[in-house]
Amino acid sequence: MTTGPLDPATRRVTDEIIGRLHALGVEASQRDTPEQLARLLDAVEQFERTVERRGGDLMVDEPIGTKRPTSPDDQHFVLPARADGEAADAYILRVTEARDRVARHRRIK
Repeated sequence: MTTGPLDPATRRVTDEIIGRLHALGVEASQRDTPEQLARLLDAVEQFERTVERRGGDLMVDEPIGTKRPTSPDDQHFVLPARADGEAADAYILRVTEARDRVARHRRIK
């Protein structure tokens, strides 16, 4: 959690990151620190790059807003959902672990 009010520039960047995460189907809020938000966005982007390298289609595998993908081409390529009240650091760890599983996954066609 943040310990005090953010300066306007940090608030603007924080809001932008939260918006980007929401567009990717990831819950994030002002309760997460700017540092956590930056690490979370980085973890999600690394996950996506790994999915693409392994042949996944983000248009099929990514959540749409708050909805989970309805027909992912491979369940391994679906970004894990953040649980209600889950700490940012715990979720970052789960996304990183999921990325590592994707990197080892052999896609069956």
